[in-house]
Amino acid sequence: MKATRDIQIRDPFVLPIEAEGKYYLFGSTDANIWGKGTGFDAYVSEDLEQWDGPHPVFRPGDDFFSDTNFWAPEVYNYQGAFYMFATFRRKDNSLLGTAVLVGDNPFGPFKLHSDGPVTPADWSSLDGSLHVDGEGQPWMVFCHEWQQVADGEVCAVRLSADLKRAVGEPAVLFRASEAPWTTPFIAERYPGQDNYVTDGPYLFRGGAGELYMLWAGFIRNQYALGLAKSVSGGVLGPWVHEEKALYQNDGGHGMVFRTFDGRLLLTIHTPNRTPDERPIFLEVREENGKITVAADAAD
Repeated sequence: MKATRDIQIRDPFVLPIEAEGKYYLFGSTDANIWGKGTGFDAYVSEDLEQWDGPHPVFRPGDDFFSDTNFWAPEVYNYQGAFYMFATFRRKDNSLLGTAVLVGDNPFGPFKLHSDGPVTPADWSSLDGSLHVDGEGQPWMVFCHEWQQVADGEVCAVRLSADLKRAVGEPAVLFRASEAPWTTPFIAERYPGQDNYVTDGPYLFRGGAGELYMLWAGFIRNQYALGLAKSVSGGVLGPWVHEEKALYQNDGGHGMVFRTFDGRLLLTIHTPNRTPDERPIFLEVREENGKITVAADAAD
């Protein structure tokens, strides 16, 4: 067993299985996620404090379309199977893309389900996340990478019912610079260029049905997590951003989940440096349509 503080992981994602009374933790688990990819491991816990693992849930075959940068797996129970949305750098054009994998249970083993990435072939895209709207239509919300467009974008595209392919063209929901809390990301490789980062979008419903989105960016080159709300209540927005970041203490790429005792928890990784990144869990409060986390954790 491992304590939460001993798990090196980025982009944490928790899948609660109530019938088992267990929480499954996924994320970017390679010791150095910036290089060659090994695969993804997962952990399982009954109390979110002690974890059994790591359990290998994905290892690529020799014919897999990527061998570098295995990032941000998210696992969903959808139509009787478990689907993983994960980001990989393609061998054929060196661009990032999100693909869909499938397994029979939360530990997989996960195998490629889509025909490579479902994001546009000529885009560098990452952090695809599944959202099923009120009509049962699946969408993928993802980032168009700042390194390709300078002002990073959050986009959405409809998916086929079997999650194998995109349907139609992506829609740009917003650009990073539109959020009042973000500042330009200073990168030595792009001198004199104003870069704004979008990272790790995740959609969830509030208690009164409002549609919220978590997404990460930077404030004075420190990782931070922001929150936006859909005016229409649908994935296409328009999206209105909170004035201040939800969490700005060098942590981000978050998601929320409901515990078996009814609490709403946010998980993010912090600090945003390898190999020190760890998952943390913060209780989320919703009052009068406003989402907050513990004040001492957010600052």
